Amino acid sequence: MESNTGQVARREMVERPHPILSLVQQCILLSLSRSGLYYESKRSLKHDELAIKEAIDRQYLITPYYGIRRMTVHLKSKGFIISRKRVSHYYKDMRIAAIYPKPRMTQRNEEHKLYPYLLRNIEITHCNQVWSSDITYIPMDKGFMYLCAIIDWHSRYVLAWGISNTHDSEFCQVLLKQALEKHGSPEIFNTDQGSEFTATAFTNILNDRKISISMDGKGRCMDNIFVERLWRSVKYEYIYLTRPENGIDLFNGLTGYFEHYNTTRYHQALNYETPEKIYMAA
Repeated sequence: MESNTGQVARREMVERPHPILSLVQQCILLSLSRSGLYYESKRSLKHDELAIKEAIDRQYLITPYYGIRRMTVHLKSKGFIISRKRVSHYYKDMRIAAIYPKPRMTQRNEEHKLYPYLLRNIEITHCNQVWSSDITYIPMDKGFMYLCAIIDWHSRYVLAWGISNTHDSEFCQVLLKQALEKHGSPEIFNTDQGSEFTATAFTNILNDRKISISMDGKGRCMDNIFVERLWRSVKYEYIYLTRPENGIDLFNGLTGYFEHYNTTRYHQALNYETPEKIYMAA
């Protein structure tokens, strides 16, 4: 069986247009099928997809209110040839959506129970009053991963985090159990309406501990603002600077980054203290 390298080499020998030979004649002379002429390798397509997703990810952190139409215009201005339908597909795959109200926000399961948003106009005064969790898409040079984290609202302390190549509920349940075992229970736990967090197995963990469950309203990403700010910091201070190549690089890099974030990164909102100092003092 001929290698892909040989097919690619012969495909590059085809001249479009040729003054004498048609494309069909050139394919016959080169023993190249017509389908082989128009074949584009999966690796090439994957590289193109990753480049577009990274461009979307970067711009979304700056303008989270961009919907499908405006993001498509932005991508075209950067030289990408892309349709609104494809951008919409990438938005769903990356678990992002414009922050303005609209019929659907995250991909939730209609059979799962939803809980009301409990944090509107509530003053956050102490640690373990409110925890929240979310998942974000992590673009890398050779693929992508999903990062999930649990954060304490008062101190901004990252209580648990993990990475996975899928964004399923079981992955989130493991992190939730880790945080509860290590740090005790919060009064309120807030998430979006994604199916990972509305799953019965996930909410049962919280209900069994008598923890009040809060969920963002539809089209209101900013209800979980502290996690959104965390994602921006992680991506601009680590991901886009180091560009991890694989899951091992990403895990090792995030281990160092979250250690820095919790223990040595000063936060203006905390009067230039570190999350660890505020959380451990409590």
